[in-house]
Amino acid sequence: MTHQRRAFLLGAASLALAPGALWARQMDGDFEIPEHLWARRVRVRDDAPAGQIHVLTQQFRLIFTLGGGAAYAYPIGVGVDGRAFRGEAQVGRKAEWPSWTPTANMIAREPGLYARYAAGVPGGAPENPMGARALYLHRNGRDTMYRIHGTSQPWGVGRAASAGCIRMFNSHVAQLYDLVPVGAPVFAK
Repeated sequence: MTHQRRAFLLGAASLALAPGALWARQMDGDFEIPEHLWARRVRVRDDAPAGQIHVLTQQFRLIFTLGGGAAYAYPIGVGVDGRAFRGEAQVGRKAEWPSWTPTANMIAREPGLYARYAAGVPGGAPENPMGARALYLHRNGRDTMYRIHGTSQPWGVGRAASAGCIRMFNSHVAQLYDLVPVGAPVFAK
């Protein structure tokens, strides 16, 4: 881990939920987002480069740096039982209303839950856990099978509740989707 990355994380960890919320009242479809899970504009170190995603799994926060010491902080849901994404990656591709197919590992681990979806689920279907948008995480040019994505289960944001991906409220991931280019670096700790 580089000194700059370590310093950013320490700065982001200490900011907690500094400056104001992005919206006065935040909704995700019909779900009213509790105030402690609102997206916020926050301060980070002035030298934090713009366009980076930092996933702070222990804090259930995703930070997107804007440059000049500014960033957006979003609440996230992460993987249960040590299944959360860790390390460095890049946004390899993006999709609106992505389809979803459980991985072979997911099916093997919990066949009663995932086997019926082995052929895939179209985007926007109620049983599709991917939500409105997805950012596909790649490492060394290969798909890691981890995603930053919306969710059809908003009550899972703010806790360890996923099979491993990084979940966001659909309204938040739609905003992030518009801000983040393919190739953006992602750091998860």
